[in-house]
Amino acid sequence: MKTFAAIDVGSYELAMKIFEVSRQNGLKEIDCVRHRIDLGTDTFATGKISYERVDELCRVLREYKEIMASYKVEDYKAYGTSAIRETENTLIVLDQIEQRTGIKIEVLSNSEQRFLDYKSIASKGKVFNKVIEKETAILDIGGGSIQISLFVKDTLVTTQNMKLGILRLQDKMSHLNIRPGQYEMMIDEFISSQLAVFKKLYLKDRQIENIIVVDDYISAVVENKMSAVADSCIEAEAMEHYMEKIREKSVSDAARVIGMPEESVPLLFISSVLLNRIVKVMDAKYIWVPGVTLCDGIAYEYGEKNKIIKASHDFEQDIIACAQNISKRYMGSKRRSETLEQIALTIFDSMKKVHGLGKRERLLLQLATLLHDCGKYISLVNLGECSYHIIMSTEIIGLSHLEREIVANVVKYNHMDFDYYEVLGQKNVHLDREAYLKIAKLTAILKIANGLDRSHKQKFKDVKTTLKDQQLIITIDTPVDITLEKGLFYRRADFFEEVYSVKPVIRQKKINL
Repeated sequence: MKTFAAIDVGSYELAMKIFEVSRQNGLKEIDCVRHRIDLGTDTFATGKISYERVDELCRVLREYKEIMASYKVEDYKAYGTSAIRETENTLIVLDQIEQRTGIKIEVLSNSEQRFLDYKSIASKGKVFNKVIEKETAILDIGGGSIQISLFVKDTLVTTQNMKLGILRLQDKMSHLNIRPGQYEMMIDEFISSQLAVFKKLYLKDRQIENIIVVDDYISAVVENKMSAVADSCIEAEAMEHYMEKIREKSVSDAARVIGMPEESVPLLFISSVLLNRIVKVMDAKYIWVPGVTLCDGIAYEYGEKNKIIKASHDFEQDIIACAQNISKRYMGSKRRSETLEQIALTIFDSMKKVHGLGKRERLLLQLATLLHDCGKYISLVNLGECSYHIIMSTEIIGLSHLEREIVANVVKYNHMDFDYYEVLGQKNVHLDREAYLKIAKLTAILKIANGLDRSHKQKFKDVKTTLKDQQLIITIDTPVDITLEKGLFYRRADFFEEVYSVKPVIRQKKINL
């Protein structure tokens, strides 16, 4: 058993949960502390967090550190989200915090943050798996943005981010000097166009049955006042009827009825209107509010990575499904991708002792094979550049920004001459030496896999690879002529040999049909 602390430096709240993590009991929450701190208003309005806010943040984090010591916490993770991520002086702020408190805060990309929120829901196990049996949307409401993820037949088919976070909307409305009674109409005007586009592009004829809500305010209301149904689905109409009655009250009366600080009530009003509009757009019947937070996802991932908790859901398959749907959206060839995937992963697995890469890099290569031709949707001439920009502009839930950069570059240089570190480092200043080498190694594999199926006719029934005496022997079972593949393969093999000092060689084993 381990004692673990999860710290969420959010847009409007600093939260910490202490957990006991064990194989026998999984995650057991033993304490939760929260401090209201409005970092998001500073960031979204001015682009920077003020000195006063940083000072307050450091003071509270020192208190949290004392709490961790009292529980004899063995390990912790502290993550910053959009308020930290979108500041102009992120590195300066993070360094100040670490120097003054001893707590290191890592910044999550949006897709990493939403993936952890998603894991926090999955920590509910059987209830989550039952809910997503039907077509379901996860609505993740944050301070800076919202994320909508769609599940069809247990599979994540798309996830989209919109800058419609509750602090951002509150900031916009504060400049308009409107009354709480006008919130509904104004929010509707702010969000209706984006929701209409989302419906046209991603909902189409889908009938969404359930909406899973992850937020801090609606969750609190459900937990405090509707706790009897917290682990099951609430009818959307009943939820809206209850929230409508709350919105009709004054801020002070609403705060008293639902047991919430007055300063939080306007944010609850905004969250409830957002939810209501999305329910109407999707025509959803039920809402499930699991009452989890980012801290639960942080702890779940910690237990999973340290092999204390066994995941009940295949999260890696969700990342792959996301890439497959991006490929489908941009008219990618499914058969061609499947062939490339099989060849590239076979080569990767046979080269383990040489490339020194792990399971995560194997996943990135797999994603690159799925997205290898997405750029042709825009241009057949500038396929590499267009593919790069599509991947960098499209959210792949569960990948960090750096991992998405690696995938995008591998796809790009599959179609173009490779840029070495001096050039690539100038184009992408945040790519370090380690990331550059991963791009080179994965590109080398994808290039020869692509060369083996250059005719796009999937000629090979079976591909086997063996590493022997500085040669990668690729044995192909096929009765057809592969003169084209051999010619183009050896042109692409030069880069592979340069990266690995291993020469790839094709051996054709003709089979009788």
